Amino acid sequence: MGMSYRRYLHGERIYGCSKCRTHLTTISFMISRAFNGQHGRAYLFETVVNIVEGEPSDRVMTTGNHTVRDIYCIKCNTTLGWKYDKAYEASQKYKEGRFILERNLLIDVQ
Repeated sequence: MGMSYRRYLHGERIYGCSKCRTHLTTISFMISRAFNGQHGRAYLFETVVNIVEGEPSDRVMTTGNHTVRDIYCIKCNTTLGWKYDKAYEASQKYKEGRFILERNLLIDVQ
């Protein structure tokens, strides 16, 4: 495995990994704050950088069945949330390709 390079973001409010402060996304990519993760409040984002995606798995969630991948910080390997690969309910299709980040694993880095 080669060296991993991290992207640095610019904008109003930058969210980073709470352990190592690696940039992950900005407030302009936020779609919704009305989500729950495994450990409390979570946010839905359109774009997230500096992550590694795990293997896909099917999960039954409160909004139905989804195929998701856990996502990890590229620097410290902290589990940050998950990415939606597939939503099986028509009303949940807007989540496909989007990311959930758990609020308690984020910090403002700017």
